[in-house]
Amino acid sequence: MRLATPARSVGALLAALALAVLTVLSAGAPRAAAAPTVSQIAEALRESPVYVDPAASAELSQADAHALRKRIEDADKPVFVAVLPADYPTRNLFTDLRTATGITGVYAIRLGDRFDARADSSVLPNAAVRNLVTSVQGDGDAATQLTDFTERAVAHMGGSAPSGWGTSGGTGISTTALVTTAAVLVAGGAGAYALVSRNRRRRAQEQRAALERLRVVVDEDITAFGEELDRLEFHPAEPGADDAMRADYEHALDAYDRAKSAMAAAARPEDVRAVTGALEDGRFSLARLAARREPRPRPGRRPPCFFDPRHGPSVTDAVWSPPGGAAREVPVCAADATRLADGRDPAVREVDSDFGRRPYWDAGPAYGPWAGGYFGGYGGGLLPGLLVGTMLGSMMATPSYAAAYGAGYGDFDTFGGGYQGGDVSGADFDPGDFG
Repeated sequence: MRLATPARSVGALLAALALAVLTVLSAGAPRAAAAPTVSQIAEALRESPVYVDPAASAELSQADAHALRKRIEDADKPVFVAVLPADYPTRNLFTDLRTATGITGVYAIRLGDRFDARADSSVLPNAAVRNLVTSVQGDGDAATQLTDFTERAVAHMGGSAPSGWGTSGGTGISTTALVTTAAVLVAGGAGAYALVSRNRRRRAQEQRAALERLRVVVDEDITAFGEELDRLEFHPAEPGADDAMRADYEHALDAYDRAKSAMAAAARPEDVRAVTGALEDGRFSLARLAARREPRPRPGRRPPCFFDPRHGPSVTDAVWSPPGGAAREVPVCAADATRLADGRDPAVREVDSDFGRRPYWDAGPAYGPWAGGYFGGYGGGLLPGLLVGTMLGSMMATPSYAAAYGAGYGDFDTFGGGYQGGDVSGADFDPGDFG
């Protein structure tokens, strides 16, 4: 036994030396870069709206990433874009990234050649997100797809960019220090007060901007109705005029006055609903007066022409398909019914949007109150049903619009937890509400 001891000692020594050599060799060998964690991606997104994983740099160049980042920052909207390699783990990716970032907004991820997005409904309704994702699926390269998605999203979403973007460099203060300071202020109450004040100012600014855009359209409608009254050539004392005709005429005049007064008093976008509601009522009175004077059977109450409510009450329903959408029946005036039957385009009401003139149903949520006044009196589901597959229809498929078209516009506290786009919510959000 004593003779065997040296042999075992030598063997143990050789094993130890071999292990040491392997350790040195492994330490000197190049290692593959570890994939970034969700927390690391979230930290980057809190400082900038676009994150490109080094392993996915071939998908989106630095120049394209910079252009996309500038586009989002110039729009002042909470859009977060991550470009990741195709093999990045996808399990709970959106929810975990939203939790780690802690900011309400739209989150878009390009994973290899795949693309998807999620959003807090306070910023963009789930149906709208799905429509936007579908609309860019055929765009091909990452730069085109992400740019198209961003442009369409910022045109219709709510909220503002988080305050942390663009403030982390050149100040001499680290992001960690800023976050820590903010947390202390919030805990003390000062931060909470500032947050509420900022939200109120932002809501007021959004409402003023939306109301001014609506004012142009509504003033056109009021003017058009006034011109109809001028062309009417009806006098209450003319031969053949009876009490029913005079009542219809007086009702139309009253509607015109109500519309002007309501617009003059409008302080919020949702106030416009009373204006267009009065115009719809007045035009029906004129249609009834015209039937009495001809004479012919008095028309039943029908919604206005879907394509342009200034055309007056509809006379029938016609099948129509929006570009890229499914066919549905819409109420139309006689002239548009003829156009559709002849294979021509209807005379569509176009309004201003962030991307030029668009049909009102594709011009953003600001036009919800305007459309709701015209169509809201014909059943709560009429207009959203007519607009299925359009941007305004997606906006109206939310709780605030379901209650009353446009009643919640600019008041994002009616959605998902009370946070506006760009606000810090931390992990306090409903994953079911987030896409």
